[in-house]
Amino acid sequence: MRYDLLVIGGGPAGYVGAIRAAQLGKKVACVEKERAGGTCLNWGCIPTKSLLRNAELYHLMNHRAADFGFKFEKLSFEWDKIISRSRGVADRLAGGIEMLFKKNKVDYIKGEAEIISAGLVRVVTAEGKMQEIECERILVATGVVSRPFPDLPFNGTTVIGSRQAMVLEKQPSSMVILGAGAIGVEFAYFFNSFGTKVTLIEMMPNILPVEDTEISLALQKSLSKQGITIHTGSKVTKAEASTKGVKVTFESDDKKADTISAEVLLVAIGVMPLLPGGLELAKTNRGYIQVDDRYQTSVEGIFAAGDIIGPPWLAHVASWEAIQAVNGMFLGKKPQKVTIFPGCTYCQPQVASVGLTERAAKEKGLKFRVGKFPFLASGKALAVGESEGFIKIIVGEPHGEILGAHIIGAEATELIAELGLAITMEATYEEIEATIHAHPTLSEGVHEAVGVAMGHAINI
Repeated sequence: MRYDLLVIGGGPAGYVGAIRAAQLGKKVACVEKERAGGTCLNWGCIPTKSLLRNAELYHLMNHRAADFGFKFEKLSFEWDKIISRSRGVADRLAGGIEMLFKKNKVDYIKGEAEIISAGLVRVVTAEGKMQEIECERILVATGVVSRPFPDLPFNGTTVIGSRQAMVLEKQPSSMVILGAGAIGVEFAYFFNSFGTKVTLIEMMPNILPVEDTEISLALQKSLSKQGITIHTGSKVTKAEASTKGVKVTFESDDKKADTISAEVLLVAIGVMPLLPGGLELAKTNRGYIQVDDRYQTSVEGIFAAGDIIGPPWLAHVASWEAIQAVNGMFLGKKPQKVTIFPGCTYCQPQVASVGLTERAAKEKGLKFRVGKFPFLASGKALAVGESEGFIKIIVGEPHGEILGAHIIGAEATELIAELGLAITMEATYEEIEATIHAHPTLSEGVHEAVGVAMGHAINI
């Protein structure tokens, strides 16, 4: 059977690219070696948000029930049901993607693909059968996997990655997490909320190092208050594992060595590319597949999109890239490369951002104003008991365009969309101020923040 497009990988880039090509009337197949949805749906974005929701509710009831007039005696939880709820959510959505394949007449093949040449892919199916598939074009969307700590491989028990962290049969009493990016911070919040003693170690000066420095510092202060021990500017010099636990030695900026023992070590230091087998494709110096402005690889007719072509490693960016690549293939449209995209961390308080950080704006030599509105001054935030955090907006001068937006606090990951749209449409602070925001809402803080920047704020 010959296809117009064969997609390798069924994650956010793969399944979206396959469906988009099918919408354009093309004959499409998608090969996925595990399950539709890829890492994001099955072992990342979706199941972790289920776990974090459980953590949020338990932490709220366990520490702040009295604030809302509630009283609990012997509040407890069932660890296995917390884990099973997360897996159930992932199972349901994976089935939904398979239904989308059927609806759009995409042939879904469970198996492992190997690129023989441009236009020819060999697949070993889940049943062990081998078949060769001819296709006009190939889209590689194989994604990434967790990067292990040097000389300390994952063992699934005492040394784990994010995937194993989601299905631990027993809650660990103590845990060291290496890496305080979004993954490390989210798991630190999750395990700490249920009583695990968590130590978070980050090599960079701040946790969430890609975020605005003021936001990172605010989150570090909040997580520390919640009971998480945080070491920034710290480099691990030695890590040992046994059947009973782990021992981690690290040095801080002052070169003073310290050693921590814990039941489990969660390694969240980054990811590495999951390259397809077969034909060699040109790679970047970091090992990711190299693509041109059309998302085409070094081999004509073979394209790549999503995490496999490098950062940012975000599901929504991967889907966007896949659509760009497919539209370029079959519509002749000039694909775009990602420039403006939101980044979100789903701990509590949540963190979300889009555009330039304040330090990046300074490094670029831009002229700008900063507007910051605290949730403590928001009627809605006070009413729902979520007054921690603030909205920070960077407004360019002299034109008043939105250069960047950074939020820490309740529903930050939902609020950021308005500001992403504002940057995409090149909206100015005046247009945000001219947009009536409903009262009482958290989104009023966006209106107030631009007002602060320009000296127009009413409620602060």
